[in-house]
Amino acid sequence: MPVRPLRRRRRTERGASSLELAILAPTIMALIFISIQTALYLYGRSVALNAAQEGVSRLRLVQPPVYTPGVGEKVRTDIEAYTKELGGTTLRNPAVAPPAYNNPEGMVSFTVSGDTVSLVPGLKLHVERTATGPIEQFEADDQ
Repeated sequence: MPVRPLRRRRRTERGASSLELAILAPTIMALIFISIQTALYLYGRSVALNAAQEGVSRLRLVQPPVYTPGVGEKVRTDIEAYTKELGGTTLRNPAVAPPAYNNPEGMVSFTVSGDTVSLVPGLKLHVERTATGPIEQFEADDQ
């Protein structure tokens, strides 16, 4: 006897799994799509920040009497090439702003910007990251 009620219930639920799949599949696909887009955006931000930090670490060792705009331009060019190499195709149109070498405050900063890859046609995700650090100032010991 217990077999018959079980069969009746199965017949009334016919097609229920198809309906659940029709509702859940697009939702799951959208969540996967959004997570991939978020990962690409965050990776682009990471590339820009890493390149800006590399520029700061290279330029902060240049002493104030030695620094010239030509030195800053050389480091900027190197960092732009580094950004293109590091970012590959995930950070498009990378641009490195000229460094801010502020001698009175003893700080140097780099700004790197670009566009991350977008899975949605027409969606433009712009990334801009700035890194700042102190200029290393070596002084003679007082004796």
